[in-house]
Amino acid sequence: MSRYWPLLVLLAALWGASYLFIKVAVEGGLQPAPLMCARATIAALVLLGYLAATMGKRRAVAELRASWRQWAVLGVIANAIPFWLVAWGEQHVDSGVAAIAQSTVPLFVILLGLRFLPHEPLSARRVTGIAVGLVGVALLAGGHPEGGWWAVAGTLAVVVSSLAYASGNVVGQRSVGTTAGPVLATGAVMAAAVTLAPFALLQFPSRTPDGDALLSLLALAVLGTALAQLLLYRLIRLYGGRRASLVTYLMPGFALVYGSLLLDEPLTAAAIGGLALILAGVALGSDARESSVAEPAEAPAR
Repeated sequence: MSRYWPLLVLLAALWGASYLFIKVAVEGGLQPAPLMCARATIAALVLLGYLAATMGKRRAVAELRASWRQWAVLGVIANAIPFWLVAWGEQHVDSGVAAIAQSTVPLFVILLGLRFLPHEPLSARRVTGIAVGLVGVALLAGGHPEGGWWAVAGTLAVVVSSLAYASGNVVGQRSVGTTAGPVLATGAVMAAAVTLAPFALLQFPSRTPDGDALLSLLALAVLGTALAQLLLYRLIRLYGGRRASLVTYLMPGFALVYGSLLLDEPLTAAAIGGLALILAGVALGSDARESSVAEPAEAPAR
């Protein structure tokens, strides 16, 4: 377990920074679709290079071909859709608010598991956790009146992205047992890039984005996507999905600190209260005392 906490904290720091990178990029002239298509494309190239170096080119191609149905679905549900929703949402809300809104992923995993994973039991503790978490979402969505309805819409867009990520969790649970994690991650971002390409062309920037936006895109793709996905699957392989999923508790804190220190985003009472309620709901809903809690197989590539 000596490597567990360093890996977990590093993953939380990378994913927490992703919201900062997205905010800087969209404010620097990159529209959501081109930004996320470029993110997925660059990450795919990095991960393809990693697969070629670790597996060899022939084996990497063979593994990708054999599992294309799995990663194609994950690429659309758990990458392309939530990527775009988060970027669109951050046009209207702070990066810290987006990170808090996306910490609802485990709540949706629990809800979907009750319907699609028969081994997931329904208990009073879980029902309470879901209810507490949703109250936190309501507090967060209504906690920045200066942004008006656009801020509410931006927050809810990120919450919907959490539902997409959770759907990817449920879909991916069967995949990770038969396909190597890096192969799934590589294929998924490839599928996301292809899915987002037509929309990226429609929103192609009329002017060159500023330097900060381009650097943020590069950091988002390499650090927040490619490297983070490799760290995630290493955590899952070494310590299991439940221990890896604890990154959910750490990530919003990093995002709030980054946003406050680097972007001068305010730490509002609604944001802090919403975060506390959502994480309390996740803790209750996950119910660590129940041994049959599903382990997430595909976490967000934030």
